[in-house]
Amino acid sequence: MAAKSLYSCMRSAQTTLFVSGSCTLRSLLPSSVTCVQQVRHRRYPAFIVRPSIRKPWHVRKWTTKSDGDLIASNEAFVKDVLIDKYTGVGKVESPLKDGPWERNPFVHGTRRTGVLALKLGTTEQYTKEGNVFTVTLLQVLDNHVINYVPPEVYATYPSHRPHQGEKFGLQIVGALSCDPRMFSKAYNNLFMKAGVPPKRWLTRFLITPNAAVQPGTPLCVNHFRVGDHVDVQSRTRDWGFQGVIKRWGMKGMPASHGVTKSHRKMGSTGGGGDKGGIWRGKHMPGIMGNRLSVQHNLKIWRINTKYNILYVTGPAIAGLPHTFVRVSDTLIPTRRIKEEDAGNLPMPTWYPEDETEPIPEELFDEQLFRFTDPSVEITS
Repeated sequence: MAAKSLYSCMRSAQTTLFVSGSCTLRSLLPSSVTCVQQVRHRRYPAFIVRPSIRKPWHVRKWTTKSDGDLIASNEAFVKDVLIDKYTGVGKVESPLKDGPWERNPFVHGTRRTGVLALKLGTTEQYTKEGNVFTVTLLQVLDNHVINYVPPEVYATYPSHRPHQGEKFGLQIVGALSCDPRMFSKAYNNLFMKAGVPPKRWLTRFLITPNAAVQPGTPLCVNHFRVGDHVDVQSRTRDWGFQGVIKRWGMKGMPASHGVTKSHRKMGSTGGGGDKGGIWRGKHMPGIMGNRLSVQHNLKIWRINTKYNILYVTGPAIAGLPHTFVRVSDTLIPTRRIKEEDAGNLPMPTWYPEDETEPIPEELFDEQLFRFTDPSVEITS
């Protein structure tokens, strides 16, 4: 709605007014006239971490309904019904009713799906030469393939990047099955095609069509091999709003000699001359943490097949313990899986029927020292 001009408002009043310096605009206009004033809001730069807002094309995850009125016996009955629905006699119809998908060999340029893992913490390992180094434990917890989106369909998504063309599709992976009553009906419907319980965490991986995995297929730690290199993506710890000393490591102002209430301030924000003013990207107070961080080229030193645990290089994986991270084959050109080295690589993932012998509980890299082996050998 366009605002009335001051000239039209004064014409409608049908009075001749002489405006003086002490007269206000409100006293000149009739009581029925409304003035519209433009308000300019502050525009934050794109790299500032904003509060996470649900995308409009994403379904609502959590529900507001509560079952607090259920008594203990009814609560137990509902749990039994849910267990029978997903694991018992009334199990949902298997998504594998049409038979397994065709499995293709690994070729140059193939990109497989990844998994969601729970960060447990760090520990130390030793090489056969006696060198100690730190590893991070990642547990692949209750992973299932939820859906596969072909490249031609993914090309129509808002998140698709034009330079990718129709080279990659999407593999939707979920982790940690939960009670369906925790989630909304629209969110629960996402898992009907896969025939698995609703998952707490969902993510997607860019894959090539020859590495597509059928929905409903479980993913475990045997998807990777000892000695392979992976990329791990996670979110850094959320520190909230912090000052320049904690956020950027600035020195601050002097502690004494006339300084008052400015000990932890940043000081001057802009210089003089032609480059005066505050430039884009200036280190200032703001939101610290809660950013995506990717650690590339981490080697898998050890695998525990009983508890689905990966031992990867270093303590540098971002995030607090018990947070979920994304683990996938590395994209570093010198460390990527080559076609000649993909002889025993699970393609597109590991299937139990492929194994003819029992899998050991612990798998070690050839350079890693096993604590069951003798550390010192004495010869006479």
